[in-house]
Amino acid sequence: MSDNTPQNPAPEPGAYPPVPPAPAADQPAQPAPGAYPPPAQGAYPPPAYGAPAAPAYGSAPAYGAAPAFGSAPAYGAAPSYGYGAPAKTNTLAIVSLIASISSFVILPFIGSIVGVITGHMSLNQLKTSGEQGRGMALAGTIVGWVGLGLTILGIIAAILFFAFFASMYQQYGSYSGYGS
Repeated sequence: MSDNTPQNPAPEPGAYPPVPPAPAADQPAQPAPGAYPPPAQGAYPPPAYGAPAAPAYGSAPAYGAAPAFGSAPAYGAAPSYGYGAPAKTNTLAIVSLIASISSFVILPFIGSIVGVITGHMSLNQLKTSGEQGRGMALAGTIVGWVGLGLTILGIIAAILFFAFFASMYQQYGSYSGYGS
């Protein structure tokens, strides 16, 4: 252009805010610095105040390359710790715990013996199998031994109780009431 007038004239004094210069014909229009980009096609209006935000579906927008920290998982992916399915729990450990607990409710002596035996068997299996359940096996063994000890103390107390009354019966004879 040969004339001396500038393409973008200076804004009038006192005009607020200043109008950005118009883009050249060969350049696409770009937003002003600090302005938000236009909304994407099909965008929903923002939720009302207090309404829960809509869940985000799809992948997260790309804001550059992820930092290279070795084999870090991608954003949004669950980390994987190992291969395949998780280790299963030892069946004897479960049996030990259930039998030991049932010794306090259902079968006092038999449940304790089953709990102790299966607990020890489970602990031996867990050393080599790689299964889970060591805590259950220990709990079943300990509760089984405690139940067995309480059962033995109860039997001893019952024997002493009946021995005391048997000795009283032998010493004083049959009960015939007071004052006779």
